[in-house]
Amino acid sequence: MQLTAQGPIALVGTLDTKGGEVRFLKERLDSMDLKTLVIDVGIAGVPLFEADVRREEIAVRGGSSIEALIAGKDRGSAVVFMQSGLSNWMLESFGPLHISGVLGIGGSAGTSIAATAMRQLPLGIPKLIVSTSASGDTRPHVGTSDIIMFPSVADLAGLNRITRTILANAANAIAGMCCLPPAPAVDGERPCLGATMFGVTTPCVTRVRELVEEAGYTLLVFSANGVGGRVMEQLVRDHMIEGVIDITTTELADELGGGILSAGPDRLEQAGRSGIPQVISVGALDMVNFGPMDTVPEKFRSRTLYRHNSAVTLMRTTSSENAILGRQIAEKANFSNGPVTIVLPLKGVSAIDCPGQPFHDPDADGALFEAIRTNINSKVKLVEVDAHINDPAFAARLVAEYLEIKEKKTNDVA
Repeated sequence: MQLTAQGPIALVGTLDTKGGEVRFLKERLDSMDLKTLVIDVGIAGVPLFEADVRREEIAVRGGSSIEALIAGKDRGSAVVFMQSGLSNWMLESFGPLHISGVLGIGGSAGTSIAATAMRQLPLGIPKLIVSTSASGDTRPHVGTSDIIMFPSVADLAGLNRITRTILANAANAIAGMCCLPPAPAVDGERPCLGATMFGVTTPCVTRVRELVEEAGYTLLVFSANGVGGRVMEQLVRDHMIEGVIDITTTELADELGGGILSAGPDRLEQAGRSGIPQVISVGALDMVNFGPMDTVPEKFRSRTLYRHNSAVTLMRTTSSENAILGRQIAEKANFSNGPVTIVLPLKGVSAIDCPGQPFHDPDADGALFEAIRTNINSKVKLVEVDAHINDPAFAARLVAEYLEIKEKKTNDVA
């Protein structure tokens, strides 16, 4: 099969320490008649060969010079400058050069530089890194992007039977992603909405998905596991989602309580900044997530804990914590540049927050609801539903409220 790519495949590596491996990748892609663009991000010795984009240019775009970085003898600082430089280069040059995809290689430093820049690129652009770090915790590198981490197995310290095999597979993989037909669109021109879900809010989200699809939308569902919330907000920022039904805002509780599934302090803000229609609820704000029971911090051992499974322990949020969470939600909604409605399920916020379940605590829920009532401003619509979050009637109300604010915004624009 003849492979054809729209533009060159960018190869990112440190040509002073990984020059042989980068050249091997280039030769593999050259043998497929694919164009390449070699980008050097080395910060130590002499490059093995001259790159298409030299390290001097990357350093300048990062706010320094390669001479200064080498003279400074501070590898950590130099990596930061090269991360910034490559990110700026990608943002400014990726589109104009019609680059088809990016293949990077590296140890911890090279991986960090390549991954930081790749995260600036839109979802769907092929991004692959052959890395010594790929078999560990890849979250710092991947973040909310669709970067593929490809384990190098052996260290990238010369070509041998192992590294040649791995690098050849990586070259074949990036060639296939850049040249073979993408998945056909099946949603047509249906607009996409975003929603968040946890196991304890699945019945609600499932019904919401059915209803919004009946209304002509596609619902993209994101697990509220720390990464999912950030991914949804990134897609909002990239204009790939036109509205949000943010059912499961539990990541805020992990941020407040020190749980393992926080999405950071900026969660629940991007939709407001973008001005898109937004419906917010309080799904799973009755819990903070920890790992196995023995990982729960000692200071919380006397709290109401629930063993969700062998790997996850849930801690019930208190009235005081819920009052803080309610105020945070109200304040984030208040600053929205677009229409926003908050919908409260007065009979419980998760599958284990109802009569007979371990997290049933009307006082704690009441503190959450009251804090929202007290702190929202006149721009925010508040709807209170006398139902549990997983009742079909609550899902129907969420969708009805979204369709109402969407229609109002459309009429206002018209």
